[in-house]
Amino acid sequence: MTDTKAYSNRKLIGLLLLGCVGMFGFGFALVPLYDVLCEKLGINGKTQSTAAEYKAVTIDTSRTVTVEFMAQTQKDMPWVFAPEMKRIQVHPGEVIRTQFHAKNLSAQQIIGQAIPSVSPGQGAAYFHKTECFCFNQQKLDANADAQLPLIFYVDTELPEQISTLTLSYTLYNITDKGYVDDVEQGAAK
Repeated sequence: MTDTKAYSNRKLIGLLLLGCVGMFGFGFALVPLYDVLCEKLGINGKTQSTAAEYKAVTIDTSRTVTVEFMAQTQKDMPWVFAPEMKRIQVHPGEVIRTQFHAKNLSAQQIIGQAIPSVSPGQGAAYFHKTECFCFNQQKLDANADAQLPLIFYVDTELPEQISTLTLSYTLYNITDKGYVDDVEQGAAK
């Protein structure tokens, strides 16, 4: 009887250890699974994090795409952050220049970082930024404001069924991270 109980305990421990290893492996697999799921479902439109190079193309004047701009700040970010225009009509292949406005409402210097996303997600691959404030951290002194440039174009290969793209930025307070200071100190060496 004790042999049966000991065997039962070893089997249970083995299954529990196997379950722990399986959960640990599943945790590592979540990020790639999430990316694949988002790509297949067309959600979470990630855009490029570096400047795209504009290749001269014939502008498709037969087609108009609506590009909408949205801006929001993280809850602990004491900035006003808004697009210069909320919506614009563009032709695929046309280079567009616009800007966002940021104002630091606090009494101290703050460093912000904007994270973009494009909706619908399938459209992200066709929305190209050649210049964007989101490529760098933004440092604003107390009560200072700034115009943040954005230059982009919509690829002429954008699928016909997509007639509206929404570019959304969320601005995060990264002052405590010290990223800009680290970059400046590295450049000074």
